[in-house]
This record gives sequence, structure tokens and C-alpha cells, in this order.
Amino acid sequence: MFRITNYGRDVVIKVLIVSFILIVVPLFFENPVLGAILNLAALFILSFTLYFFRDPERRVPKGVTENTVISPADGKVVKIEDIIFKDNNIFGAGEKIMQVSIFLSPLNVHVNRIPVSGTVKYFNYIRGEYLVAFDHKSSERNERTEIGIITESGKPLIFKQIAGFVARRIVCSLKQNDTVQTGERFGMIKFGSRVDILLNRSSIIKVSVGQKVKAGESIIAEL
Repeated sequence: MFRITNYGRDVVIKVLIVSFILIVVPLFFENPVLGAILNLAALFILSFTLYFFRDPERRVPKGVTENTVISPADGKVVKIEDIIFKDNNIFGAGEKIMQVSIFLSPLNVHVNRIPVSGTVKYFNYIRGEYLVAFDHKSSERNERTEIGIITESGKPLIFKQIAGFVARRIVCSLKQNDTVQTGERFGMIKFGSRVDILLNRSSIIKVSVGQKVKAGESIIAEL
């Protein structure tokens, strides 16, 4: 069954109205070429919008443990490397950790899902720039939310929703002290974006650069 995410229904309603206007306007003019162009434009805009805001069901793989990290986003892994964490929240400032970055194109499913069960102990929204999401500088310079979870076994993990050049709105329903479960929907980034996952260096990474992953299904790492 084709499902539209609740996070995008406001946009879908606006696009439906615009598409209706584009279809009706040519009826008042005797210009078949103009009518065909506007009808095609309405069809394209509506089709792309419905496709972008699709929200397929996903099932967490069998056998995952409390330390299994599932992908929070659909897309392609574009970066796996050690970094020095500059802030001081659930990771210590100056601590060396591992970063896995996933790039979402406008054609990917954009609904985000919880990567690991636990409690939200850190939440921060940062206004920023709108560099293209595949630019690695976007991790620290673009508009983003940073969500830190302490797992049931006491291990920390941070993931970021990062707006890209096209994306201009981040949707996130989480707040501090929420209890979350692996695979739950929690928000989306509209129209192209990036998600970063920050892990302890002792974590075992299960993906490689260039690999395509799916939110709620693909295993990223074992903490």
C-alpha cells in the first residue's frame, strides 16, 4: 500500500491545489499548446511530490541486539572516518570518535528512523548554512539537528539531520529524555540532505563507502 508520510501532508495539499489550478486555467483559453504544457507541469509536480513523500513500511532485521546500529536514513554511504569531537555532551570534548555519513538524493525516501534503542540525552538544533549535502563541510556548517542517545547498555551515539542546498526544512519530533526504539519514525529532511552517525571508535562498522542503505533495515555498526 502506497503511504504518504504525515511529515509531508501539508506540502502535498499545497501541491494538489497548485496542480488543480494548472489544470483548470487552460480551460479558459483556446490554446491547446499552453494547456498541454500546464497539464504536463501539473502531472510532473504532483507525481514528484507524492514520490518524494512516500513512506514505505520497514522491518528491523531479525537478530539485532541492543548494540546494533540501524541506518537512520536511505541513501549512499559517502564517508567513514575518525574525527575529533569538538563539543561536550554525551561524548567528551576532544574525544576521538568515528563518523559514518549518508547522503540522500531527492529520489531517496526521506523519512528518518531511530538507529538504536535507548533514551535521548542530548538534543540540539543549529541554524546554519545550506552547502550541498555531499560537501563534507556541511556536517559542521549547515542547518542541522543533533540527537544523542544513550543505549540500554549505557553506550553513546549521536546522529545528525543535516539540511542540504535544496532542503530547507528539518522535521524532528524528538525531545530530550524521550525513550526511543530502533526503527521508529522520528522525522525527515525535505528535498535532499545528509545524515551523520557518530560512534565510539571501538564500534564495528558493517558498511563501506559507496554502499546504499535503507532506513530501519540496513545494519550500520555494532557498538
